[in-house]
Amino acid sequence: MKIEEVKSTTKTQRINAHSHVKGLGLREDGTAEPSSAGLVGQAQAREAAGYLVDLIRTKRMSGRAALFAGPPGTGKTAIALALAQELGNKVPFCPMVGSEVYSSEVKKTEVLMENFRRAIGLRIKEVKEVYEGEVTELTPVETENPMGGYGKTVSHVIIGLRTAKGTKQLKLDPSIYETLQKERVETGDVIYVEANSGAVKRQGRSDTYATEFDLEAEEYVPLPKGDVHKKKEVIQDVTLHDLDVANAQPQGGQDILSMMSQLMKPRKTEITEKLRLEINKVVDKYIDQGIAELVPGVLFIDEVHMLDIECFTFLHRALESRIAPIVIFATNRGRCIIKGTGDVVSAHGIPRDLLDRIIIVRMKPYGQDEVSQIIQIRAQTEGIKIDNNAIQELSSIAEKASLRYAVRLLTPSNVMAQQNGNESVTAEDVREAADLFIDAKTSAQMLAENPEKFMK
Repeated sequence: MKIEEVKSTTKTQRINAHSHVKGLGLREDGTAEPSSAGLVGQAQAREAAGYLVDLIRTKRMSGRAALFAGPPGTGKTAIALALAQELGNKVPFCPMVGSEVYSSEVKKTEVLMENFRRAIGLRIKEVKEVYEGEVTELTPVETENPMGGYGKTVSHVIIGLRTAKGTKQLKLDPSIYETLQKERVETGDVIYVEANSGAVKRQGRSDTYATEFDLEAEEYVPLPKGDVHKKKEVIQDVTLHDLDVANAQPQGGQDILSMMSQLMKPRKTEITEKLRLEINKVVDKYIDQGIAELVPGVLFIDEVHMLDIECFTFLHRALESRIAPIVIFATNRGRCIIKGTGDVVSAHGIPRDLLDRIIIVRMKPYGQDEVSQIIQIRAQTEGIKIDNNAIQELSSIAEKASLRYAVRLLTPSNVMAQQNGNESVTAEDVREAADLFIDAKTSAQMLAENPEKFMK
């Protein structure tokens, strides 16, 4: 008899540099925990970011900017991502790097404007006719392929929906079955199907199954009340950039429903300033009528010193516009030349007139105890067993080289430990990995000591 072990069906997520960051780690009174939600230290910066979150939620910071300034490896990007986690997925968060604006295909100001519009959300409320309930049956009905051959095709799908008031069985088009598969709908999920368009939205798993050992459920939702067939207020979240792209070649009416219908027709067309102004007018009209609500999000520009004087001039004007997001900059530069000027020096490489509009959050270097905690958190995130001596060794390396280099040594040190037959990473494994992979400071020193051996 052959017995095979079935592997878990839970998704394996890719570990990146900030996978451990889950939020700002603040107490209810707004003060920072010493170590919480994946962040360590930087109490003042985290508390300042907490105030920014409050300002954004109350819509009091639209069109304003903040700057996270500090040496490399002090957690500027981590705190910006933690801020995004605190805001939740209903508030647009658009991250970019300063060097992204340099492209041979698109103008620099166009790249910035696109990202500006990506960071401004629009919440549209519509009353739609829907079928809503918990899925009790999901049966695709197959028929012979009309094109011939041996295969079969799905002719329609039978779906059963249940609410607290009753049940209903629906016969749906095969195209809707494809949508059900994309949404990963299964028996026990709560969904609604729009009667006119056939669009399917999975709302979550029915709380009837809350006691089950269900690893795949994102969230549990109550069984819907009322009839299966009903009128329901549906809330859709889009960004202004989505509407720009969808209506670059508008077809149909200029109302909000026509704009939404264009989202399903992908094409790449130039977006003009005239089109954006027209969309702004329609958006303003529906905001006044209470159909839509503007949601100013966050545009995060890392390495802002990479922008040139033309971009800074555009940003200055864009921040003063009526519809603008909150802009958060980050830089590790001190006083340096503003790109594109040749000889004009300014703090952080940002023009003085723009700096006057920005609130600046200072980032301080980490202490050795904080570095040890960060390394321990990263090891846990990556599933690496590491002993205390190895953590101390990596902390010493971080002090001599950089925190980023020390964190990057974790994975090769783990491979060394496995090759050496160790159950956990030891200080010797770390030293072996450091001998194989040198840091930037050591590399620069080698170049300075042996300039004749390298090409210029």
